Amino acid sequence: MLLMKRILLGTACSLLFLMNYTEAQTMNNSTEALSPKERQIAAISAHTARGDMDGLKTALAAGLDAGLSLNEIREVLVQMYAYCGFPRSLNALSSLMELSKERAARGINDREGAEAGAPPAGRSIDFGTENQTKLCGAPVKGELFQFAPAIDEFLKAHLFGDIFGRDNLDWKTRELATIAALASMKGTESQLNSHIRIGKHNGLTDEQVDAILDISGSAGRDDPFPKGNPAPANFTGKAWVAMMVDNRDYDMSAYNVTFAPGTRNNWHSHTGGQLLIAVGGRGYYQEKGRPARALLPGDIVEIAPDVVHWHGAAPDSWFSHLAVACNPATNENTWLEPVDDAQYAAATASVPAPASRLGEDARRRLAELFPGGIPELGDADPELFEIFGNSGRFL
Repeated sequence: MLLMKRILLGTACSLLFLMNYTEAQTMNNSTEALSPKERQIAAISAHTARGDMDGLKTALAAGLDAGLSLNEIREVLVQMYAYCGFPRSLNALSSLMELSKERAARGINDREGAEAGAPPAGRSIDFGTENQTKLCGAPVKGELFQFAPAIDEFLKAHLFGDIFGRDNLDWKTRELATIAALASMKGTESQLNSHIRIGKHNGLTDEQVDAILDISGSAGRDDPFPKGNPAPANFTGKAWVAMMVDNRDYDMSAYNVTFAPGTRNNWHSHTGGQLLIAVGGRGYYQEKGRPARALLPGDIVEIAPDVVHWHGAAPDSWFSHLAVACNPATNENTWLEPVDDAQYAAATASVPAPASRLGEDARRRLAELFPGGIPELGDADPELFEIFGNSGRFL
């Protein structure tokens, strides 16, 4: 079994170097839902959130070339401090300042654009509470805000009053920037899902949200594989599939499947079996009549022929895995009924998220194998842990 896992890891290494041309085509088609200015606002926000200064400078120049004014970009970067902190916001503003000087020295006169108007008279918290309610479609309350009332006050008075109350960006654009930033950071899935809902409430379409997420992915999400095209039927939620290998001479086919939070496929089976290699985010796998298993990048699932099962994302996290079809010449899928909400909730609630046991050397070897960056491995597969934790002779 350990030999099989080493073979699979070798396959994963090889797949990492396959740059799929169709992914670029898919992304171009997806992002057409946004205007050129909107695409650059998403890219600027994503690079700022990640602290990718080289990528940010390119996106800033592209934004100015697309017709964004300096004040529009300044406003986006000021807003970013509320989501990714003062250091990254200040660094991004400094990059914009230096770029504007360079362009001016080359004779490029970028448009300043409109200044924000004066905020309405009165207390920021009253104005912000009103804005927050309109943005979300209902008053925002919760146990957390009772536990820490100061954060509720700061959110209402400062974020939704002082920042969202400025009128040189509309709320749809502000939510576009926020979604792009949150989608580019780790550990922000809950806030991302909330702002996707808020963005849709303020005019963003499903296609535009998908485009924003694609742009955030191109800015360096953790999954190093192509996202691909929207998945066919047999999924609950949104998923994408990218063909990685389809060569009968190798007697194998491999796909990267990406699941939005809460998305899962139907109950199904494979006559020839299947191998799953988790590569990004957090997900679950469950066989009929057995408890679910939580999955983190690096976990491998060996699915025997004709075993009825499902797999998908955690409720609050994206998830990607490679799916390797065994015996593809004769392997057939049998799709069954969907995993309903009650089944999914019971399965995911009963399994705690796995914790990593990888040490520093093992993490270094994993980083060498996956240069794009992979979050923590789970400890659900001790043999995989042994491979990465070994002296390195296998890598």
